[in-house]
Amino acid sequence: MLDYGRDERTAARIMDQALAFVAACANAPRPLAPSAEVDLGWHTFLLYTNEYADFCERIGGRFIHHRPDDDPTAPVGAEPPAATAAMIGRLGFQVDLALWAAPSRPGAEG
Repeated sequence: MLDYGRDERTAARIMDQALAFVAACANAPRPLAPSAEVDLGWHTFLLYTNEYADFCERIGGRFIHHRPDDDPTAPVGAEPPAATAAMIGRLGFQVDLALWAAPSRPGAEG
């Protein structure tokens, strides 16, 4: 909330989708990309490295790395956010479509 200027409700929605995103990354056959809003939650969770590592181990048996691509012209090789949101839904998580409509930011699980 404080770092990105989001209200409590929005911050909770972002974190919910970030957790679902990490779970999807653990189960996806190829890299996935978050939307800009979901990426904020992922970045925040990454700062709590012990908790993040424990979560990754529990849901996927491995650490889910963040591999940003700072060159906007380079192909990321990750599924676009819309495909990522669809994967999250197929895994049984609720998808907050409003948070996935935002454009993606560089960075994907690899």
